[in-house]
Amino acid sequence: MQIGFVGLGKMGKGIVLHLLEKGVKVVVWNRSQDDVDEVVKFGAIPAKTHKELVEKLKTPRIIWVMVPQGAPVDEMINKLLPHVNKKDLIIDGGNSFYKDTLRRGKKLKGKVHFMDIGTSGGPGGARHGACLMIGGDKKDYKRIEKILKIIAAPKALGLFGNLGAGHFVKMVHNGIEYGMMQSVAEGAAVLKKSNFKLDLAEIFRVYNNQSVIDSRLVGWAEEAFREDPNLKNISSKIDSTGEGEWTINTARQLKVDVPIIKKSFDVRQKSTAESEDFRDKVVSALRGKFGGHPVRKV
Repeated sequence: MQIGFVGLGKMGKGIVLHLLEKGVKVVVWNRSQDDVDEVVKFGAIPAKTHKELVEKLKTPRIIWVMVPQGAPVDEMINKLLPHVNKKDLIIDGGNSFYKDTLRRGKKLKGKVHFMDIGTSGGPGGARHGACLMIGGDKKDYKRIEKILKIIAAPKALGLFGNLGAGHFVKMVHNGIEYGMMQSVAEGAAVLKKSNFKLDLAEIFRVYNNQSVIDSRLVGWAEEAFREDPNLKNISSKIDSTGEGEWTINTARQLKVDVPIIKKSFDVRQKSTAESEDFRDKVVSALRGKFGGHPVRKV
């Protein structure tokens, strides 16, 4: 099995290393040569240009693009397009807005096969088994199913419909994530404010063992409180990458009320580094834990 890989960020690099570990041939291109050099040490084949990446793969080719949403995705596809053929398959594995995916699909029709895969699990999931939410043609899915099962954790993948469905499902996943993180943070803030002098790390350890709310988020909260009980080194400014707002806007268009996700997004928008709000610090700490986002005080 072989695959081309464009983009070696936190998620992309983890997926590549995971594939190499499982014996898959991976040809890589990335803007930063340091990241290329790192994965080459583990067996990846470097390409200096998009053309070279395509030429080093046997047809029909599979090329996974893992770059930030928006213009970078269009740029990478445009650089690949002159060198691929109608039998090849390009996958957008990043956090693209599903309507952008539909637009790209129309542009690429008849030129190359195209699929969208929403990828969840953070850098740890990418390295050891991610969760894949897939959109595209069923024949294309069957063609790459073996590689997808290597990338994914056990049972952590599904084809949800035609092109765009994968990114739509991932968008809603991230909206849900906003609400769940906010509720964890609010509960922690109430516990912190009480007169009982509670050990938050211990509380979240217990919460995360057979309680109704046990989850990876609760586990990451425990880790954060053990490392820094008062989150003194964590910023209270909560950054946002956009997917929560996409969910809110899409829900509005579909005439679905999503007050929890909306209020969670509003909290992020209003958060500041100066406030030192413990609740906001918890959300920030969780973002650092699962996504490797920069959340420490600057």
